[in-house]
Amino acid sequence: MAEGLSAVARAGRHAAHVTAATAAGFYPALHLLDRPVAGIYALFTPIAFGILSPLPGAGRERAATVLRAMPAAAVLVVLGTVLAVGTWPAVAGMLAVGFALAFGSACGPRTAGAAPGLQLFYILACFPPYEPGTLPQRLVGLAVGGALLALAEAVFFPDAPGPSYRTRIAGALDLAARAASGVVRGQGPDPETAARLGAAGRELRLSRLPAGARPTGAGRTDRALAQAGAAARRLLDQLALLAGHGPAPGDTASAELLRGIAASCTETAAALRRGRRRRAGRVLAGPQLLEELVAAFLRARAGAHAPRAVLVRRSTVLTAAVSAVTVRTAASLALGGRERLYGLPREQFWYAAEGPARLLAVRVRGNLTRRSVVFQNALRTALGLALARLVAGSLDLSHGFWVLLAVLTLGRTTAGATWSAVRAAAAGTLAGAFAAGLLIVGAGGSSDVYAALLVPMMLVAFTLGPLGGPAWGQGLFTLVVATAFAQIAPVTWRLAEARLVDVLTGSAIGLLCGLLAWPAGARAEIRYAMSALLRAAAPVVRATARAVTEGSGTGSGKDGTGRSTTPDGVPGGPGSPSPGVRLTLHRLRIAEAAYAQYRTEPAPDTADAVRDWLAVLDHGSRTLVGAYWLPRTDGMPGLPPEARRWAREAAEEVAAAAVRAAGFPPEGVRVRPASLQPEVAERVPAPLLAPLTDVEVWLRALARDLEAGSPPRSRS
Repeated sequence: MAEGLSAVARAGRHAAHVTAATAAGFYPALHLLDRPVAGIYALFTPIAFGILSPLPGAGRERAATVLRAMPAAAVLVVLGTVLAVGTWPAVAGMLAVGFALAFGSACGPRTAGAAPGLQLFYILACFPPYEPGTLPQRLVGLAVGGALLALAEAVFFPDAPGPSYRTRIAGALDLAARAASGVVRGQGPDPETAARLGAAGRELRLSRLPAGARPTGAGRTDRALAQAGAAARRLLDQLALLAGHGPAPGDTASAELLRGIAASCTETAAALRRGRRRRAGRVLAGPQLLEELVAAFLRARAGAHAPRAVLVRRSTVLTAAVSAVTVRTAASLALGGRERLYGLPREQFWYAAEGPARLLAVRVRGNLTRRSVVFQNALRTALGLALARLVAGSLDLSHGFWVLLAVLTLGRTTAGATWSAVRAAAAGTLAGAFAAGLLIVGAGGSSDVYAALLVPMMLVAFTLGPLGGPAWGQGLFTLVVATAFAQIAPVTWRLAEARLVDVLTGSAIGLLCGLLAWPAGARAEIRYAMSALLRAAAPVVRATARAVTEGSGTGSGKDGTGRSTTPDGVPGGPGSPSPGVRLTLHRLRIAEAAYAQYRTEPAPDTADAVRDWLAVLDHGSRTLVGAYWLPRTDGMPGLPPEARRWAREAAEEVAAAAVRAAGFPPEGVRVRPASLQPEVAERVPAPLLAPLTDVEVWLRALARDLEAGSPPRSRS
């Protein structure tokens, strides 16, 4: 009950923002200045950015997004005004604009949020009559409406900002710091702490955030925040394993490294909460100590003889330290630091030295494939809008831009969801048209009645429409537009009829496009994306194990001559990642986009619904982390052949399981990579046994990811 009231209160407050901005621009333009064209744009600009566009963030953040989008909106108004000279130029422009704006969602949540509203400005301007002389009025109305909405959002009705992803990471790191210190002090296994760590890791999943708050942009800050969140989740999982097994008495090296992890987590959390640079160059001053502790830990471990259980635990501690270093470095980059990446794999932070244009180009190029859900959605949207413009222009429909507006607002990523929205919208529009017809017949030509009713109608429509779904939204919006247009020119009940016909036409076009263009949405694409990720990761698993034991390169491994090599040992560019690593990273990005859309669609009643696709993403991410960090040496001269064979066979077992998991219909993967036999371990020199144990721990973690991501088990 409390949550429902809170949702209504939030919707009502946001409706007040939009209504106030709309009324403050529309009434003076129409009734005082007698500029109906300016009034129309002053009316629709707050609606476009405030209702049609799900802008992320609190009031001031949304206001900033509106102001940044205004130049693009002005360009679209000019373009639409020019191309309104004929139907075919307008259709061609709609195709290009529709694709560009929808594809721009790949650039980040703010661009994705503003795209539907920006589409509306071209739609409004590209319809007849062709009157380029009204362009100044259109631009003035646009500027006034945008400025009033930004003012309402930022000054008069500001929302309190919600918790950011940075804050969530900071809270998780605080818990990690306490857990690391607790493992050092603990007397035995602590399942309660392990459970809290697991729950905190789940809260860092991007699916737990509103779409607009997710760090999915192409820029360095969003990339770094996303990497910091993923590394923090791995850190929490590793600390949960340590807490579940309890401390190892007498293991002073691990205790010292755990204290360093705790200190690094505490400092990183504090920096994330500050949210700004503390000094030029490096944001975090102390984490260099953790890197020094890791180096000291590796030296001490290499010369020590210890039981296998202790070696496994030390390897887990080392893995946690690697995750802590990754979190700290990514957080520093997200806060504006300029890390030199001393001693760190440059491929893991490849974006650190790239400029915004280069990062944007990488994101765009990576999604220019028919397997990208971003590309699919953009093409579906563009074709639907262009077809709607062609139909509306060819049939000379009255208020034809409502046809395109219906396509824009009712289109979904699956045909089933589109049909559901269309049915509800048709019923709502029919009811709204009937009510609007009664209103017009009753009020006649009295513009004062319509002027008095517009504000309360907008408040009700903009509050209940987003909460009630397409039926309420379309029905109430029909009343709003009828009340507004009745003030601009004399109307009859046929305005409601035109609204109904236009919405039904747009609904039919949107449904047709949904049926013909990728009707299953991400439910079909996620299978291919995850399968491609698993198949790309399998060779990297094999190559990484070989790189550790034999010295053949993976990420930026060396071939013994100081040259970078590919997984096949072919020399590559200096410090460049191998083709296998690059392919896995690309497949991971495509799979992440498919997963993000998949979580917005209704869960299907199929075997896919019980699969933990996030575990598959974790497998790909963990594979890359191992490829970056594990090959620290030029092989292991003196390693017994049996140990080398074990590493090769264990890696092959995990890689083969990944290929099996990639098949469809999927198999329930159960993989337990063989442990290094005690009699073989006894013959391995002490300096080589520890890195060999690192490989074993890594392969076990990969196996856990594969099992979690395979049906029928689910941990989503």
